Amino acid sequence: MADPTSLDYQQIRKTGTEVTYEAIDDVNGNQFQNDGRMFLHVLNASGDVATLTFVTPKTVDGLAIADRAVAITDAEERMIGPFPPTIYNDADRLVQITYSVIDVGVTVALLRL
Repeated sequence: MADPTSLDYQQIRKTGTEVTYEAIDDVNGNQFQNDGRMFLHVLNASGDVATLTFVTPKTVDGLAIADRAVAITDAEERMIGPFPPTIYNDADRLVQITYSVIDVGVTVALLRL
């Protein structure tokens, strides 16, 4: 499998932000740099339930932190975040996302507060 596709964030501004969406990388997953102020806006028009899994590479007291799975039904949208770096960041300060669907109908926008 190839590396996940990186998402670039859009800054939320007091004057307003015109949000643009991009297709997910449903084969390799996505990743993004995280400073704890990131939110992912997901639109699901796939015709199926899309489950996004946010990898949690950390452990607490020797126990793995369970990955966060968020199910989004068809024709639904979700705002997901923020992502505390101490839980979600890998060694490169990236959050990794995998997807249960292989469909161009799922789009995302990474937003930074």
